Amino acid sequence: MILITSANGNQGKHLIPKLLGAGHRVRACVRTEASARHLREQGVQQVLVGDLADTTFIAEAVRGVASLYHVGPTLHSDERAMGFAMIDAARAAGVGHFVLSSVLHAITTDLIQHEIKRDLEEHLLSSGMAFTILQPANYMLPHRLTSVFEENVFRLSWSLDRRQSMVDLDDVTDVVALVLAQSERHCAATYELAGPDHFTGHDIGRVLSEVLGRDIRVERIDAAAFLRARMGDSDPSALEYQLRMIRAIEARYSSHDFLGNPNVLTWLLGRPPTSFEEFVRRENAVFNASRISARAAQC
Repeated sequence: MILITSANGNQGKHLIPKLLGAGHRVRACVRTEASARHLREQGVQQVLVGDLADTTFIAEAVRGVASLYHVGPTLHSDERAMGFAMIDAARAAGVGHFVLSSVLHAITTDLIQHEIKRDLEEHLLSSGMAFTILQPANYMLPHRLTSVFEENVFRLSWSLDRRQSMVDLDDVTDVVALVLAQSERHCAATYELAGPDHFTGHDIGRVLSEVLGRDIRVERIDAAAFLRARMGDSDPSALEYQLRMIRAIEARYSSHDFLGNPNVLTWLLGRPPTSFEEFVRRENAVFNASRISARAAQC
């Protein structure tokens, strides 16, 4: 049995079908019954609904699993405490392999979420469990292209002149599935996962324009607007903390490049990682297909 936390999030949506398709038994942790229904419809054998801040719930989640993949909740003020509790509970339950979703350059501690991930890495290293740590670059997220397809504009909340590495979620979850399936081979490993491109905001706009065949404008927006676009209507009590995190990202990415190397990901995949251009072509095809389906449904 493999446990996946945040199982209906960005990674889970890609990972769960791959694990089920490979014949793995999966236990999924989610926050809402709506997410649970979606996963049950996919064929997930066990779905637990609860809060990762609840140690009783965590103890139930890890009981009897051979390995787990822990994805911390995005921009959550209790992410560190949840991660510590998950590691401690997994160790107490005798989990054989703990795979942690960390972040590229977790040592960059002027970024709040990086400092949290760095602390979780250290706690996991000290746990005595077999572990694998995955350090992905910034995700290529399909929803970030919605404004491109609908408004011909791509938005960032940091300097358009700084370069960044990105990685495709399909590539990341291919690696997760591989690591979970071949635990012994990947134990005690820390893997940097980055795609082949080092792009400024202007470079991103150029690729988008070339692929779509029309001019795509790139603009820098305020951190609060970026947060609303990313998280939607957030819990007001969490907004202050989330804004602090986003402003730290904005400051770091506006004063430094954020770069990774694709060699490790290339080796793990056994093929070149997905480029940003390939990602855009794929998502544009998905968008166009959905638009055609919507029009057909109206006829």
